[in-house]
Amino acid sequence: MTSAGPALRVLAVDDEPPALDELAYLLRHDPRVAEVRTAGDAVAALKVLESEVVDGVFLDIRMPGLTGLELARVLSRFADPPAIVFVTAYDDAAVEAFSLRAVDYLLKPVRAERLAEAVGRIVEARAVAATTGPGNADPAPADPGTIAVELGGVTRFLQVADVRHVEAHGDYARLHTASASHLVRVPLAALEERWAAAGFVRVHRSYLVAINHISELRVEPGGGHAVRVGTGPSAVLLPVSRRLSRQLKDRLVHRARREAER
Repeated sequence: MTSAGPALRVLAVDDEPPALDELAYLLRHDPRVAEVRTAGDAVAALKVLESEVVDGVFLDIRMPGLTGLELARVLSRFADPPAIVFVTAYDDAAVEAFSLRAVDYLLKPVRAERLAEAVGRIVEARAVAATTGPGNADPAPADPGTIAVELGGVTRFLQVADVRHVEAHGDYARLHTASASHLVRVPLAALEERWAAAGFVRVHRSYLVAINHISELRVEPGGGHAVRVGTGPSAVLLPVSRRLSRQLKDRLVHRARREAER
């Protein structure tokens, strides 16, 4: 729900009073925030939202009764939902949180500068809502073009377009860009499904590759295949399984045809 005024009205929800008081204190000292309401659990939060319009909800995840994730699912069904910022001591729910289109994910203890970034994301989400109309706003950065990663204990958003290849690590996956790598708690198979439309193709049981970053497909001694991903010193050579080589060749041919038609 988006208010018409220039300043934000927000709701902070946490079942731990000291954490809730600290969060409310920090929010009230942000000049972009006009009003801060608080609630000690999800049920109390829903009662506030029944009678009041807010721009954003700062939401703890692990609460007794209805959890923060469950409350976010309820809010996502609103005709004009508020932007959601999760505030939690745990980093194991980031993937699910952003699948619910949260605009940010803060780890406790909350630092003022990170909270300011989250408030800024709500401002951006409200601006989008103002231009697209109620119910049509897309409160990115939880769009398909980004994924949440941890950098020094801080949740950041990595552009999917910057990911060259993904390496399986059990229930985790390591995302490789030209200059860094990031471990995320999501299986390779899940990323394969989510990122298919973004041009990622499975080349091996352990690797998912962005087809736009493939610079070479080579035949290895013995008849196997490998792909070179990237160019220059940062390029890597990855194996291609025999079972998946035909699919990869077809995708590369299709890409070449599209580029030739431009």
